[in-house]
Parts: sequence; structure tokens; C-alpha cells
Amino acid sequence: MANAYVTVDLSTLAAPEIIESLDYETILADMLVDLIARDSTYTALVESDPVYKALEVAAYREYMLRQRVNEAAKALLLAFAQDTDLDQIGAGMDMQRLTLTPADDTTVPPTAAVMESDDDYRARIQMSPEGYTNAGSIGAYTFFALSADGMVLDVSVTVPQPGTVMVSVLSRDGDGTAAQPLIDTVTAALNDEKVRPLCDTVLVQSAAILNYSINATLEIYASVDKDAVLAIAQANAQDYANSVHKCGQAPTLAGVYAALFVTGVQNVTLNAPGIQADMVAGDTQASYCTGILLATQVVS
Repeated sequence: MANAYVTVDLSTLAAPEIIESLDYETILADMLVDLIARDSTYTALVESDPVYKALEVAAYREYMLRQRVNEAAKALLLAFAQDTDLDQIGAGMDMQRLTLTPADDTTVPPTAAVMESDDDYRARIQMSPEGYTNAGSIGAYTFFALSADGMVLDVSVTVPQPGTVMVSVLSRDGDGTAAQPLIDTVTAALNDEKVRPLCDTVLVQSAAILNYSINATLEIYASVDKDAVLAIAQANAQDYANSVHKCGQAPTLAGVYAALFVTGVQNVTLNAPGIQADMVAGDTQASYCTGILLATQVVS
């Protein structure tokens, strides 16, 4: 079963021509040239001159106005839209943002709902054409599974034998193991008569979790703020772990080293029992970082 719909990596797209590259000093210089062309008596303007000050105000306001146009243009583009602007794009595709945790008005103060992130919502909007018909392709099964419940972080679709579709679900909870209620929800969504082709048998399971940890010693230059460097490295390592917490993805040594080798670090040593070699995850598996332990050593 092949996926006929290949998503474009939106993060690699250059900004469209409608997005201007703005520079206040350039705008001010253009205004000065325009003014002198209209009236040559202003050729000797200095910064303290009231006319010069008026041009500075005008240039700044033009800069802000054109920047607002840039922001308005971005708000209409899937790659750049955020928050309610992205909701409007989703509505045009008949796609609502999923609720991860419902609002709770019984708490004091009331607890707001936790909603699907912009990045996850954007990815589903991009895949939404897969939902125009029933399932059948890998992309369609992926779309319908991701849309079944907000707690679905990722899915993989495999074909263990002809006519059988296996959907592996990675949950947002804990290490990603999908609990039975979530599996049941996805199963019901994929077996809806408007979704599942008659010739397919759809099975749903939890993704198998591959645990690992990151244990490293960072050699840090004495001239830098050790705590600040450590905090940045810790955050980078967590971001990297999150980025590979997907079906069929796993960390590599190169990725871990790159995450930890931040400005101020002279060398990185990975220690046991943390990750010591590249990990490989099958389509029905997902990696999960159980912890990040970083030690420091100051070097001159």
C-alpha cells in the first residue's frame, strides 16, 4: 500500500516574495532622497533639524506599517500562521484543533483547556486532503488515526499481510504507550464505514517503546557561565529527544553530540548507562528518553 500524498516540509520553504525584508535606515534614506528631489533647499539637513525629526517619525511609522503587512501576509499562509490565524486556515479545510485536556470549571481558578499545538495542528491541516475520501493509502490511515483523539501523538501504518492494515499508536501520555481506551478510540475511528475500505482489515496496537537515557559529561571553558551553558545543553538534549519520540524514529550519537555541543562546551563524553550507540526503531516502534543526566568539568 503506497502513500500517494507526500507532505512538503514547510520549515524548508523560503518566505514568499510578498514578505518584504525591511530596514528602517533604508526607508529613512529613501525619504531623504525623495524630500531633496522635491525641494533642494533641504540638502544640508542635520539630525537635529525639526524636518529631519519629522522624517524619522514618518520612516519609523512606514516601517511599522509595512511590517504589519508582512505579519498579515504570514497569517494567511499555512507555514507561518499561528494561534487563531491557524484556526481560521483549519476551518477552511473543515479541520478543528483537537482538545488534549478539556477545560475544568470546577477548579479555583478554572482550568483552561489544553489544546493541540500549532505544529501538530498544522501537520494535520497539511494532511487533510487525505481525508477527502475513505482510507486506503498510508496517508489516509495516518490522517484519520491522528484525528481520532487529541492524545494520539504519532502513528505508523504497516501491512503485515495483504488485506491487513496495522496501525501503531504513540500516545502523548508517559513514555508513549497507548492505553486500551485510546486504542479502542482509534480502532472505532478507522473502522467507521465511511473510513475503512471493505477489503481492509484494520488492527490497532500501541507502538513498542524503546527506552534510553542520556548521560554525559560536558567539558566547559572556565571563561563562560557554567550554569547557563548547562541549562542550554539540557534544553537542547530534551528538544532532540522530543524530536525523535516518533514512530520509526530513534536517537543517533551524532544527534546527541550535536544537541550537547553548545557554545562554551569544549568536549562531550557520553557515559554508561546512557546511550552508547545509534539506536534503530522499526516502523511499529518509538524511542523514549527516560532521563537526561549531565555533569560538568571545567577546562582552561
